[in-house]
Amino acid sequence: MPRIIAIDYGQKRVGIAETDDLQIIASGLTTLHITEVIPFLEKYILKYNVECVVIGEAKDLQNNPAESARFIEPFVKHFSKKFPAIKIERIDERFTSKMAFQTMIDAGLNKKTRQNKALVDQISATLILQSYLEQKQFLK
Repeated sequence: MPRIIAIDYGQKRVGIAETDDLQIIASGLTTLHITEVIPFLEKYILKYNVECVVIGEAKDLQNNPAESARFIEPFVKHFSKKFPAIKIERIDERFTSKMAFQTMIDAGLNKKTRQNKALVDQISATLILQSYLEQKQFLK
């Protein structure tokens, strides 16, 4: 079964998560600088069968595009041109950074580790992907 990956796209860093081959479990994969994302994805997609990419959709509390959407939308357009055969799904990413931080606290990570923004981005991507998998399962 092909994999699904999720992207938490930010101004400087991009968190990436992946499913297992059975699309059951979402796991953090990596965090990259924005300039490294497309080259990384080119290699990853060549190595693994990827059917879908879930990209976080930044919205504010009124369900309007958030300020960060202006960085995400150009990436989505670029991705769709670069990888036209791969389906793109969008999922609301509100509060994922806060949830990621809380996950780190709940896991007992120390303060210095919790300040690692790259880890927060990776966990955020994992939360986005897990949410997508749960919605997909619910709709079956």
